[in-house]
Amino acid sequence: MRIVGFTFIKNALKYDYPIVEAIQSILPLCDEVVVAVGKSEDDTLKLVASIHPEKMKIIETTWDENLREGGHVLAEETNKAFDAIDSDAAWCFYIQGDEVLHEQYFDAVKNAMFQYKDNLNVEGLLFKYRHFYGSYDYIGDSRKWYRQEVRIIKNEKSIRSFKDAQGFRKHGKKLKVKAIDAYINHYGWVKHPEQQQLKQQNFSKLWHSDQWVSQNIPDVNEFDYSQINSLKQFEGSHPKVIQERIKKTNWNFSFDPTKLKLSFKERFSRIVEKLSGYRIGEYQNNKLLR
Repeated sequence: MRIVGFTFIKNALKYDYPIVEAIQSILPLCDEVVVAVGKSEDDTLKLVASIHPEKMKIIETTWDENLREGGHVLAEETNKAFDAIDSDAAWCFYIQGDEVLHEQYFDAVKNAMFQYKDNLNVEGLLFKYRHFYGSYDYIGDSRKWYRQEVRIIKNEKSIRSFKDAQGFRKHGKKLKVKAIDAYINHYGWVKHPEQQQLKQQNFSKLWHSDQWVSQNIPDVNEFDYSQINSLKQFEGSHPKVIQERIKKTNWNFSFDPTKLKLSFKERFSRIVEKLSGYRIGEYQNNKLLR
């Protein structure tokens, strides 16, 4: 059973993306990893090429500025990497440049891929998510954070990255998926406030016009992490591949989980979710098979 990883990246050094850790976290499960490296203002291409030359397949790309609205260019870059995967791969493991898989889930992931590889009804595997915010010590627990997403798909080129590359569709329809007991750690909101602000200013341009960005994104030097309504302390362990990055943390962030800024709607939704496991109004990006 051949497994190929795929991802895309641009300006990883400028915006401090943990792309090395992201790719390293899935390498033990993959025979190859395809990376679409966009034309960058830094040494991203050299960085990616140095990760594991024997397993890396790099395609150099140019991002289409005409697709910036709605983040569609991110889906386009995802599809470029996916399309470069050879037909002999059974499963394709997608990882974004700020996501990392913990090694403790390797067995669960491998077992699921073996279990469902010949099941034509299963088109993808669904992961749970932890969204870290401000530091490696806190995770988001409000409704703004998605709780799950598809990150492993069958090697069927009729499957396409959807909207801003959060998930996938097949012939425009939601994928039929099986949930696995494994988490993806999302570190996109954990970086020095200066680099986080640069990222916000740059990435907002992939969804909105220049005028919208100038009116809604503060022209400041550092991102204000304090404007968050709810976080909880993280009590688990981080993946081995990101430990060195954590040691190099050079900013401070703290949050008092007892002082939440929640609307009535958020508080009511939390009560329902705690009692039933159901999140009111949650966007379902897949068709979960029981």
